[in-house]
Amino acid sequence: MTTHSSPARPVVLGRNQYGKAENRVVRITRDGTTHHIKDLNVSVALSGDMEEVHYSGSNAHVLPTDTTKNTVFAFAKEHGIESAEQFGIHLARHFVTSQDSIHRARIRIEEYAWERIGTADADSAADQGGHSFVRKGQETRLTQITYDGESWEVVSGLKNLTVMNSTDSEFWGYVKDKYTTLKEDYDRILATDVSARWRFNWTDDEQQTPHWEKSYEQAKQHMLQAFAETYSLSLQQTLYQMGARIIDNLGEIDEVRFSLPNKHHFLADLEPFGLKNDREVYYAADRPYGLIEATVLRDGCEARIPVDLTNL
Repeated sequence: MTTHSSPARPVVLGRNQYGKAENRVVRITRDGTTHHIKDLNVSVALSGDMEEVHYSGSNAHVLPTDTTKNTVFAFAKEHGIESAEQFGIHLARHFVTSQDSIHRARIRIEEYAWERIGTADADSAADQGGHSFVRKGQETRLTQITYDGESWEVVSGLKNLTVMNSTDSEFWGYVKDKYTTLKEDYDRILATDVSARWRFNWTDDEQQTPHWEKSYEQAKQHMLQAFAETYSLSLQQTLYQMGARIIDNLGEIDEVRFSLPNKHHFLADLEPFGLKNDREVYYAADRPYGLIEATVLRDGCEARIPVDLTNL
């Protein structure tokens, strides 16, 4: 079949990318009778010299998406999965450096955590749950690796981390107009599903690489401690403290972006039943909900994480 280049046209191609999305790969590392699991959902997006495939259908510069899928599984064997970040770095570097037509690679990874199940007949604590696991449901770990052949951008984070303070939260002194019916509250439940992304200042192979696993655990812990220790007069105040604590304690991170839905808990009306509700029984409303979003930055740094985290 003969293909012809299209003549000049008033319509031109804009930014584009292609790849294989949501490659589910599970890597088992066997250390004797003790096994370790890395469970990832990997999405590959490639861009570069791809104009002709759009204009004429020529695939001369196209690496098949099936090949990108195969690469994910082969790399899980060849390189192992030390961390989601490091695995994404291996993939991004490979696609950009091995194909002349590919100028930029973006690797998005979700990681699902597992914990060991102890067994009653284990000989020692070290043998507890050597090969039996239960899926953790606390949160989903995330990372996005972008590489253009010269510089790196690593944005990691998490979603669906549900937290609650049953007290030490107030909400009062707000603007009131003729449509305001909400009563001021001096002792309320504060709960949210944390969606957070943080950007590392590691951008060059010459820089020392962060310890990705340790950094994730520390960032999560600082967030949780800030949430627990902040006497909150607003969810915005709590958000800022969570971000500030990460940046103050982790020098490898310059920017944190949060999206925090306010999971409202309203006191249930028990008066019709002759009962007094002394802040004991609540109705947990799933919608509508307040949505608080903000970026916290190291002083002098530029915000680069997208405002809409659904696109990251």
